[in-house]
Amino acid sequence: MAGRFLFKRAALSLIAAALSIGLLACSATTSPSDEPVTISLWHVYGSQTESPLNDLVAEFNATIGAEEGIVVNVTSVTDSDSIDEALAAAANDEPGSAALPDLFTAYPRVLDIVGFERLLAWDEYLSPEELEAYVDGFVAEGYFGGALLMLPIAKSTEMLFLNETLFDRFAAEAGADVEDLASFETLLPLCERYADWSDGQALFQVNDYYHYFLAVASAQGESLVRDGKLDLEDAWFEDAWLPLARAGISGGLVVGEGYASDRWKTGEVLCNVGSTAGILYLRDYVTYADGSTEDIDTAVLPYPAFDDGATVVIQRGCGLFAMESDDARENQAMATFARWITLGESNAAFATSAGYLPVTEDAFDHLMANTQGLDEPKYRMLYETAAEYTEYAFCTAPVFEGAGDMQDGFESAVKAVLLDARAEYASLLATGMGRQAAMRQAAEASLEALRQTL
Repeated sequence: MAGRFLFKRAALSLIAAALSIGLLACSATTSPSDEPVTISLWHVYGSQTESPLNDLVAEFNATIGAEEGIVVNVTSVTDSDSIDEALAAAANDEPGSAALPDLFTAYPRVLDIVGFERLLAWDEYLSPEELEAYVDGFVAEGYFGGALLMLPIAKSTEMLFLNETLFDRFAAEAGADVEDLASFETLLPLCERYADWSDGQALFQVNDYYHYFLAVASAQGESLVRDGKLDLEDAWFEDAWLPLARAGISGGLVVGEGYASDRWKTGEVLCNVGSTAGILYLRDYVTYADGSTEDIDTAVLPYPAFDDGATVVIQRGCGLFAMESDDARENQAMATFARWITLGESNAAFATSAGYLPVTEDAFDHLMANTQGLDEPKYRMLYETAAEYTEYAFCTAPVFEGAGDMQDGFESAVKAVLLDARAEYASLLATGMGRQAAMRQAAEASLEALRQTL
């Protein structure tokens, strides 16, 4: 699904007014009682002890929750993969597993795990006027089988993060330019140049190859997935794969496991494309293998373009799901919390504290118009870059049975094939084959290997 952000020039205070009306309406159906409704929540934002969402939950419990007789209890803060695993264990009643939470944040892939029929339909509790407040593309992603099962709580997209200090050093010596990072057609060949310059070190990392190829396909008006199956046979995929493969085979593109944020800390990678929320993990210094440190400048750049297609970037971020209860009061309580956390001024505050985008059009527009009001320089850069995305088209990962397993399998296969191709390239060079011929043979063989693997 592709879409564009629609902007409505309105003050953020309108959201607060709408929220107040919604909460007053909710008061008529969710009355306090001697026994408050306790709602459990699993989420991915921060850690158990330091989390901007935990802070908002505490605020809700002390205000609206206290008035309405609702207590939201955060029982797990972890990563999305761990939540998937815990949900699967709970849904299957595995020995020692925790009970399913009332609320949880996750990607749409959990629908296979939990089951569509067990989830609360948010559109039965939020009015049409409230639903219109969300960014169209964000809320549209949550509809499955005609029901709104996933509510946007905070969204992200992808950008390019650059260690400007180390890159400038390379650029000065090798004749490169930051403009080379604006397009994959120049960035990927630059990886090969950097590998030559640095004796095989990596310039660039792609955290999610699946997202990269989804964006390439969307930019070309093509599809990576057709009828629930990967389609790697078309010419567009070959055109996208070979430059990526050459970059990986040369050593200039990371093909191993691990996140770019870890390699960033040691200067092992100079730039990467990843989630806007990744800004939280990018330090302002690097620590080298000998223990020495160096302060660095960080730049935040738009997602690289595709020269022959539309300017496309992936839309990312978990959504908020609820397990439907037989107790109507519990369902109303979850809707009250969801309304407060997504439609109020608190959403913009939460989103910007974690490197995400607010989920209502008014809040998004207000943030883009007031980036200079942000205290942290990194966050100003992040949202100033996000403001340039008004000209981007956004695509989302397709949802179908087995989509999560397909994505995981694709990521693993790409990395394994590129690692094998790098080894083959080294073997061909050892036989005396020229570099260009060896690179061409290893890259073309990697394409066939990937197609056979998947």
